[in-house]
Amino acid sequence: MKKYRCTVCGYTYDPVVGDPEHDISPDTPFEALPDGWVCPVCGKGKWAFENTDV
Repeated sequence: MKKYRCTVCGYTYDPVVGDPEHDISPDTPFEALPDGWVCPVCGKGKWAFENTDV
């Protein structure tokens, strides 16, 4: 699964880890995140993220 980086603050969403603070389970692909999910660091929406090859 690919990682996605927030273009505003640099936070990287790693699908292997998920986002436990926001009840996003490990192994949740970025594409499967709810529409209302926001960056846990800066609060921007999914629109602010870009695919990274990390």
